Amino acid sequence: MDAALPDGAAHVGPRVRALRSAQGMSLSELARRAGLGKATLSGLEAGTRNPTLDTLHSVAAALGVALTALVSESTRIQGAAVAMDLLRVFDDGPATYELYRMRIPAGAAQTSPPHHAGVTEHATVFAGELRAGALDAPGTAGPGGYLEWTADTPHGYAAIGGQDVHASLLIRYPR
Repeated sequence: MDAALPDGAAHVGPRVRALRSAQGMSLSELARRAGLGKATLSGLEAGTRNPTLDTLHSVAAALGVALTALVSESTRIQGAAVAMDLLRVFDDGPATYELYRMRIPAGAAQTSPPHHAGVTEHATVFAGELRAGALDAPGTAGPGGYLEWTADTPHGYAAIGGQDVHASLLIRYPR
């Protein structure tokens, strides 16, 4: 099960609606592209549904935007196993970068849906042992280690061993 944003959907709904409208996309079309029910998406836009991390990733990918286009910059994002604090967003011409502090409890794992085409993720591990990357070819890194993967396919994160993982996660979204 994927946990929800702790601060709710109040700020997310208007952002989703504005991005969808700016692209001339109907609610039905966005729901189809994101693989969500129309009622779920309607509730998200109305602020009556608290979105899960998987839902936000699916909507952002369908809109072709970075996750931070949907959430406020001071947001803590909690998935089924991964807690991420957004530290900074960088807009650099052809790409947007999101920098997160990431924590995964020992023994926990989470699968994430694909981002839009060309998105890459980069993790630097400070403590614990991280297994992350594409589901069919994850990498492993310990303290001081670095992993990089293409995130436009289903991918995952896991804290292997007996210690929590503390890492940074940089996500690069091409325009």
